[in-house]
Amino acid sequence: MAFQIGSALLDACVLAVLSAGDTYGYQLTQQIRNVVDVSESTLYPVLRRLQKDGAVEPYDIPFQGRNRRYYRLTPRGQELCAAYRLEWVTFKEKIDSLLVEESE
Repeated sequence: MAFQIGSALLDACVLAVLSAGDTYGYQLTQQIRNVVDVSESTLYPVLRRLQKDGAVEPYDIPFQGRNRRYYRLTPRGQELCAAYRLEWVTFKEKIDSLLVEESE
């Protein structure tokens, strides 16, 4: 992809995936990678930052003899996700007005 994805957009993507339900790190990474070219090593710092900011909280569930770390949105995370979604609509419209050719 020619466009770089910034930290705010990565935060928004992670929060959006988690708004659909709790998930573990690998599954979260795969869902985002289906849309944006990003590595696991990029997303785990995003999760840690969102955790530090109080937007997500981790919890562990035993799976095949190990613990699998899941993440869920906090009320703060739900608020941030809603704000990012509103901001995205405006941002997308502005970029579309520059890049997308209108058919006549």
